[in-house]
Amino acid sequence: MLTGMEFVDSHAHLYLEQFRNDLDEVIDRAREKGVKHIILPNIDSKTIASMHEVARVYPDICVPLAGLHPTHVKDTFKTELENVVAHLKTYDYKAIGEIGIDLYWDKSYFKEQQLAFEYQLNLAWDNHMPVVIHARNSFNEILSIIRKKEFNSITGIFHAFTGDLELALELIDRGFLLGIGGIITFKNSHLPEVVKHVELDHLVLETDSPYLAPMPYRGKRNESSYIYHIAEKVAEIKAVTLAEVAVKTTQNAMKTFKL
Repeated sequence: MLTGMEFVDSHAHLYLEQFRNDLDEVIDRAREKGVKHIILPNIDSKTIASMHEVARVYPDICVPLAGLHPTHVKDTFKTELENVVAHLKTYDYKAIGEIGIDLYWDKSYFKEQQLAFEYQLNLAWDNHMPVVIHARNSFNEILSIIRKKEFNSITGIFHAFTGDLELALELIDRGFLLGIGGIITFKNSHLPEVVKHVELDHLVLETDSPYLAPMPYRGKRNESSYIYHIAEKVAEIKAVTLAEVAVKTTQNAMKTFKL
């Protein structure tokens, strides 16, 4: 470990084909940057085997989750949810994720996304687990669900948070952490102004690899070692040391996933 600090990449998809040829090197670079754990949210039934294989090969660092990603909610979503339930019986997952609503790519399955989201929130509640929530062009729709009385006690992480300060404070008040990734390094991002007013107690770091690489790698494949650049940006915004960001965000992630 070169940094002398420890980080948790709270959201990465290292099991996708973008890492097929050099995952050993990707993991080695992450370790060199002090990455202690890499959380692997699932996408759907087609990715769960490759996700588990990555966790099997790198058991000390990779932590798989169970869930159905909103962009993969289609006509078969009930079968997909049955698959999630079946896997929950066979593995000690640390959270349900990633789940949520995405109205950016396709609105035609909005109703099904709502049903799948609520179903998985109930799974999390029944199994005493946190959730990792994907919200794209859908904050209002997701809020209308998590504000329901039966979901008042659900907590977890809002992945790739891009909302305003008012939304951030409501989610924090509800017990959620904000997942801060590469977007915070983008030139026109409003996230720095939000993060400036949010305590480190409420933040976790994430890469969303292979997507959303931070500057100076924007537009290229993202990987877990780049969490270092995200942490540096948060430290700059908060006017604290990099070590403070590392310690606090790592504690937050470790506590959330009970690692």
